Amino acid sequence: MTTQFTGMKIFSTTLARDREAMGDNITRWIHDNQQLEIVDKIVTQSSDKEFHCLTITLFYRERPRP
Repeated sequence: MTTQFTGMKIFSTTLARDREAMGDNITRWIHDNQQLEIVDKIVTQSSDKEFHCLTITLFYRERPRP
């Protein structure tokens, strides 16, 4: 049986300037953690009268060793 995931990383922000940088931050994290395999993701957007929140959740597991 294969493990579905062993951890998760959450990126979340309500500030527009941080939302603009979120893609770069996620790319950097993936590059810095190449021993991890992303197995699923969830994108969540919510808002109220004043704030818009964007959350990206990455589910990962350790890559098998050769």
